[in-house]
Amino acid sequence: MATTRMIASLMGPTLLAIGVSLLVNARHLPEMARQIGNDPGLIFVSGVLLLVAGLAIVRVHNIWSGGWPVVVTVMGWLAVVGGVLRMVLPFWAAGIAAGLGESGMPIVLGALGPLLVGGFLTYKAFSRD
Repeated sequence: MATTRMIASLMGPTLLAIGVSLLVNARHLPEMARQIGNDPGLIFVSGVLLLVAGLAIVRVHNIWSGGWPVVVTVMGWLAVVGGVLRMVLPFWAAGIAAGLGESGMPIVLGALGPLLVGGFLTYKAFSRD
C-alpha cells in the first residue's frame, strides 16, 4: 500500500494542477493546441516521457485487485498506451491536437477528468484510512 500511496501522491496533485491549469488558461488553449498540432516532434518527445512514466508505474504497481489501487494501475497503463501512440503516430496525434484547437469543446469538460481523478488520488494518497 505504501507504493500505491506514493504514486498516488505524485499523480494526484499533478492531475489536479493540470485540471486547474486548463481552466485558468482556457482562453489560450485553442492556440496552444494549434501550436502543438504543428509540432509532431514535440508530440514524439512527450510520448517518450509519458511512456517512461507509465512503465515506471506499471513496473512497480501492476495491481488489478483490492479497490482503489486499481486506479493507479489503470492510469499507468493509460500512460504506456498514450506514450506509445504518440511515438508511433506523432502526425496522427498532431492532427488530433490541431482539431482540438479548432473545435468548440468546452474547456470545462476537458478539465473535468484530471480534476476528478486527481482529486480522488490526492485524497486517497493523503488520507489516514
